[in-house]
Amino acid sequence: MFRDDFVWGVASSAYQIEGKDPDDGAGRMIWDAFAEEGHTADGRNAAVACDHMHRYRDDYKLMRLLGIKAYRFSVNWSRIMPEGTGRVNEKAISMYRDMILAMKENGITPYLTMYHWEFPQALQDRGGWLNEESIQWFAEYAKVIAENFTDLCEYIVTLNEPQCFVGLGHLTGVHAPGKKLPLAETFQIAHNAMRAHGQAVITLRKYAKRPIKIGYAPTCSMAYPESNKPEDIEAARKVLFSFYGPLDNWTWNVAWFNDPVFLGKYPESGLEKFKEYLPEITEEDMKLISQPIDFMGQNIYNGYIIRAGADGEPEFVSAPAGAPKTAANWPVTPECLYWGVKFIYDRYKTPLYITENGMSCHDLISADGRVHDPNRITFLDRYLSALQCASDEGADVRGYFLWTFLDNFEWEKGFSERFGIVHVDFATQKRIAKDSAFWYQKVMAENGANLSVNQTPRPLLFLEPTGREEDPAAYLVKEGVYQGMTLSALQREKPELFGGAKAAGFPKLSAGLPERLTVTGPFALKREDAFLFARVEEGDGLINGQLIGEGDCFALPCGCDAAMLQGNMSLCLYAQAE
Repeated sequence: MFRDDFVWGVASSAYQIEGKDPDDGAGRMIWDAFAEEGHTADGRNAAVACDHMHRYRDDYKLMRLLGIKAYRFSVNWSRIMPEGTGRVNEKAISMYRDMILAMKENGITPYLTMYHWEFPQALQDRGGWLNEESIQWFAEYAKVIAENFTDLCEYIVTLNEPQCFVGLGHLTGVHAPGKKLPLAETFQIAHNAMRAHGQAVITLRKYAKRPIKIGYAPTCSMAYPESNKPEDIEAARKVLFSFYGPLDNWTWNVAWFNDPVFLGKYPESGLEKFKEYLPEITEEDMKLISQPIDFMGQNIYNGYIIRAGADGEPEFVSAPAGAPKTAANWPVTPECLYWGVKFIYDRYKTPLYITENGMSCHDLISADGRVHDPNRITFLDRYLSALQCASDEGADVRGYFLWTFLDNFEWEKGFSERFGIVHVDFATQKRIAKDSAFWYQKVMAENGANLSVNQTPRPLLFLEPTGREEDPAAYLVKEGVYQGMTLSALQREKPELFGGAKAAGFPKLSAGLPERLTVTGPFALKREDAFLFARVEEGDGLINGQLIGEGDCFALPCGCDAAMLQGNMSLCLYAQAE
């Protein structure tokens, strides 16, 4: 189980939800220019987005009603300092202070992120992150944050996902500011951003009005092993912290952006691979970058499979045919929140928060006026169950922030992706909590006790004979979590599936249900107090949508949801002895 003080929350970023106001005093930022230049889906921009800057009080009430007690949000650098340095916009200070106070009034602990890609356009015009003055620009901004918000906010994150704002923003040009720079310049940008992080840590601690806790939130896809063989595990670990990717997408890695912060040095394999593109890196730089911080944030959404090759080198394994994907076309790989967390904690030994994780779904409002998103619930259950397993095995995981609370402006994709657990009608700004919001409410209230990892699965069991057809207990489970087990073995290991009964054998049922059941149409078969075994004697039909026919066998564990039968068939029924 998760630790008793585990932090459950949601996350967002300023530009994606806030919107603008003609009188707000905010400056232009790089995403304003990027959208104006037509680089976003359907030419959309975030001038309104979720209109959170005018609706935050109601949004925080909604959070409270949904049981949310922690919120990772960002403040907009260009809103607070319209030119990036110098003049401070007091309207922004007042708004963000009021936001934080409103969070606290609703029992929500604020986790403030300084930079979630809201770079002032005025500073971009002066060279942006490529200009080494950016280190001091960011430090000046950190001083403003410390002086104005640390009396209210204990937790501060410096940078969000440098892999993205360096790589997508300056290497591939997919994100603002839309640059496609030479490799050497992108390494300089990354080094400047890392030094800016370190200088911000120093500045935050110097000017904070009370002791604060500082973190940093990188991201990456996680390598995970094809099997539990030691050689596959070590192959996956090696890939995760090495540099197997192509140079034209070099930023998408873990070690280059984590090792300097937490280990005080760039990884040797990266220094060798990238040596012809690197700026001068001094001991003073590394001391600055590795300023002590209190926690690591890690944004994790998916992973990829690795195994050990015959030559001892890691091999990348293709996902199985038809493997699930999200609406954003990202792979669904809950293993990443187990292996990724284990690998990262083993390497860095720093308290860890999952600062983003979530799923884009094709959500829509149903005829009943609600938003049913079972795919998101299944996704979150599997990912959180994997995270708990990593925590149970020793990883110091302190919290989890679901991305995201509100459907919002999804960067270059405009409004085409919905990651929220609250549906937003962007024309009317109406909010509707989705089914996943109420599911997550229960997860938070029970500290994860309701996750599937903490439950005994009770699926419908499809069976096959093992040579003793007259003895149901000898049948084998064909698929699912109990695949390969005989019913007799399952009874020994999971007696709760059999109503706790200890007796062996499956005598013919004499009460409660007929020994022989004839199905001529839709029929719900359920047995709550005993394990039920069934064999199709004649005919064919469907059970829970799957075709069955003569000779096929299945079983319902005690407490299993009803099996929905349809067709024309005759079943012979048996029940576990009481």
